[in-house]
Amino acid sequence: MAKTMAAVVQVEMKKGAVELRDVPVPEIGENEVLLRVRGVGVCGSDVHQYHNTQSWKVAVPVILGHEFCGTVAAVGKSVKTFSEGDFVASETAAVIDEGCPLTRQGLYNLDPGRRGFGYDLNGAMAQYVRVPVRTLHKVPKGVPAEVAAMTEPCCVAYQATVVNARVRPGDLVVVIGPGPIGLLCATMAKLSGAGKVVLAGTARDKGRMETGLKAGATHAVDVQTDNVDQLVKDLGDGLGADVVIDAAGVSASLKSALDWVRPAGQVCKVGWGPQPMNFSMDPLVRKAVTLQGSFSHNHPVWERVLSMFGSGQLDPRPYLSKVAGLQDWQDCFDGMHEGRYIKAVLTPS
Repeated sequence: MAKTMAAVVQVEMKKGAVELRDVPVPEIGENEVLLRVRGVGVCGSDVHQYHNTQSWKVAVPVILGHEFCGTVAAVGKSVKTFSEGDFVASETAAVIDEGCPLTRQGLYNLDPGRRGFGYDLNGAMAQYVRVPVRTLHKVPKGVPAEVAAMTEPCCVAYQATVVNARVRPGDLVVVIGPGPIGLLCATMAKLSGAGKVVLAGTARDKGRMETGLKAGATHAVDVQTDNVDQLVKDLGDGLGADVVIDAAGVSASLKSALDWVRPAGQVCKVGWGPQPMNFSMDPLVRKAVTLQGSFSHNHPVWERVLSMFGSGQLDPRPYLSKVAGLQDWQDCFDGMHEGRYIKAVLTPS
């Protein structure tokens, strides 16, 4: 095995400070494995870090990438459950506090001390990545690498739509923000039995929403030109949507969510945004709406999503715009930022 490898590295905290570098191949501890990376998704958070617009701390220099799968290349001496050659996908919680009460409940995704790949520890936009064995899941036979590399965003959408929003058969669901997570939330809502699924975006999102209509959504609206209030009323019983999922994260999207949700309905916010709200929360009170945040995922969600891949029930490839080698990282980042690509996956190996 070579001693160095190519990697996409954020080198400092300023716009555009990401480059392809040669870095040392990581050494593993006794409860870790070394993965030969077969696929790593480009996330919106990677693009934010590229533009230095993220709302979280980044421990530069750091290798980007937290959505990944790979083949086990080496195992630590205490690893018993995985072997060299296993094809696996990895969760994102690189470091957790085993003694935290949340971790002990299985909610390690909410552990305040949680540290993740790609911003706090080196990630997987490289030929190899070092991971703790507890983050690994075996990929079902027949699932291709580009699909396995999309496990993490599918888990984000499953957590938001199924676990936290609890979409039920017959529900009217509105998803605001047709980025990769929003589109996957729409797919999850339809798989959960939602009667109608509305994607809400802008003219810039037209291509994405057309793809979404082919992969689960039943309606698409332009929030800048269409009368969304009236459409939501007409699609249901006139009172609004049962569930609104805010996958955009900006202040205006949460305000719209509170406008469109029905009394006693639910708003699930999965999109990030550091802006102040600048609007009244009174509709939340007047309608007795449940406002639910959704962050990350845990072991059962990963097992469920991978099972859905294996059975063919879930296929995220309609949203996969490009598969490219590591040397094409910049086009993938720019393409997602500009809206040319919905989702890109890099194949370092």
